[in-house]
Amino acid sequence: MSKDHTNHVSCPKCSWQPDGQAHWKCKCGHTWDMFSTGGRCPACLRQWEKTRCPPKAGGCNSWSPHLEWYGDLQGWLIEELRYLPEITTQRKDQ
Repeated sequence: MSKDHTNHVSCPKCSWQPDGQAHWKCKCGHTWDMFSTGGRCPACLRQWEKTRCPPKAGGCNSWSPHLEWYGDLQGWLIEELRYLPEITTQRKDQ
């Protein structure tokens, strides 16, 4: 199973995808990649509930709930699980 699910993260309004760069700036002044920490500033630990799509990086400049950026991670997990070896369990009494 791949650890990289960032290709499934995108702006819910324009579908812009984060590129791993530090496009977000906290009120404390720290700049970082919002999605490397789940929306929490690593400097002051503020948890951002909304995320702005960065216009300088090609985004639409809209704010939306941070969790909406993760879209259908259930669908991603189901797809990833398809690549795991099949597990067979056999009970001794069968």
